[in-house]
Amino acid sequence: MKKEIRLLGIDDAPFDKFRDGKTLIVGVFFRGGSSIDGVLSEVVDVDGTDSTAKIIKMVAKSKFYPQLKAILLKGLAFGGFNLIDIAKVSGKTKVPVIVIMRRIPNTGKMKEALVKLGKKSSIKLIEKAGRIHKAGVLYMQFSGTTLEKAKEIIRISCTRGNIPEPIRVAHLMASGVTLGQSRGKA
Repeated sequence: MKKEIRLLGIDDAPFDKFRDGKTLIVGVFFRGGSSIDGVLSEVVDVDGTDSTAKIIKMVAKSKFYPQLKAILLKGLAFGGFNLIDIAKVSGKTKVPVIVIMRRIPNTGKMKEALVKLGKKSSIKLIEKAGRIHKAGVLYMQFSGTTLEKAKEIIRISCTRGNIPEPIRVAHLMASGVTLGQSRGKA
């Protein structure tokens, strides 16, 4: 696999779950973990159901799409509980999707919260995302690729820390635009 594989890292911006109806998501195109080629953005509903469609649209309309080899997501949900159907994103874009997590989520609590929010149908997206795998100090789920290739993509793109650089920079940009300066860990 080339060290400058074209990757897209996506993360959501901070939001107030009691006040905000929408939140920004930022995508950053990278050459491996070394340099930025471009930036994308979209807005999704907080606790909505539109993140999958918005990510597909954002990727498909990008001038970088023909070169894209993998999409890296910071978690399975953006905007609170706006869950992403990673198999659908991978299938529609014909690009592998890798979900990155610092720790294993408590899926039981997530499912309880979805029921309380009246989003019981979203529980199937948690199950559909598949098994959670260890990848160094991180955890991941993936669609459209193999475990070995997903681990290799993570290894290539983690150049400045434990989080893949495309996700780390997307996080910095999303929080910087929303809050006036970046904060927190990706």
